Amino acid sequence: MKLSLRHLLSVRDLTKRDVELILETSRSFKGISERDIKKVPTLRGRTVVNAFFEDSTRTRLSFEIAEKRLSADTVNFSISGSSMAKKGESFIDTIRNIEAMKPDIFVIRHSQAGAAAQAAKLIHGRVVNAGDGQHEHPTQALLDLFTIREQKGRLKGLKVGIVGDIAHSRVARSDIVLFQKMGMEVSVAGPATFMPFGIEDWNVKVFTDVRAMLPQLDVVMALRIQRERMGEQFFPNEREYARFFGINQAALHEAKESLVIMHPGPVNRGVELSTEVIDGPRSVILDQVTNGVAVRMAILYLLLGDTKEM
Repeated sequence: MKLSLRHLLSVRDLTKRDVELILETSRSFKGISERDIKKVPTLRGRTVVNAFFEDSTRTRLSFEIAEKRLSADTVNFSISGSSMAKKGESFIDTIRNIEAMKPDIFVIRHSQAGAAAQAAKLIHGRVVNAGDGQHEHPTQALLDLFTIREQKGRLKGLKVGIVGDIAHSRVARSDIVLFQKMGMEVSVAGPATFMPFGIEDWNVKVFTDVRAMLPQLDVVMALRIQRERMGEQFFPNEREYARFFGINQAALHEAKESLVIMHPGPVNRGVELSTEVIDGPRSVILDQVTNGVAVRMAILYLLLGDTKEM
């Protein structure tokens, strides 16, 4: 079976069948990471370019490990030390030059929204969006969804809350669209300055008090405060944010015992989540990281593994 699309640029492009196929394939691939020899020949002879024009730890390493476990040839590009940084080469010319070397698939992360979609128009191979500005982060949303289903055994009807910097978060945008696509009810909470313009049209419940939202939830996702995408005027300070919107043991007093706590990382300990919550039994943050490798293996395989025309 194949996906209905050529590139993975946005969760909006995925059909429910695509999502189910990715989740089931991810479940199969997760077992590979639990073997003594964590490798299969699925993408032997294929070349993957990880073109990261923006810094990353989890996403980049997750893709690299996924590619190596599929036996793909991996090439890593970063803007530091490149002709873009040293000689002023444009993004478009950089992509065209790498494309001229005939890789099979690009994994692109960029600070500008739409960069991956722009690259997809220029190349003959495949493109996976590994995060573009404040727009989307589709593979993160898929690994979040996989983790939720793994923990809860289902998706439809679950109540999920997202807390924090919704306005600047590409993870929140992808999660909200994907969760709703799969029949989940989504709520958001955070300071008014962290809510995007037009949030009332997103078909989500909006809370200004996280403690009022938590008792209703099956899953809560805390988001990092993204200082690099905002000015100081968005909130007074981290201590003030932690007091009113941080999730600690006291805030969880009325929450369900079965509540699952998530975070896309990196976590600011003591700000979005307290240390005892991060390291506590409800937290599945490290499970998200583990599952990210399996989900990205599935995506690369489904986009590339069965293609004969390339």
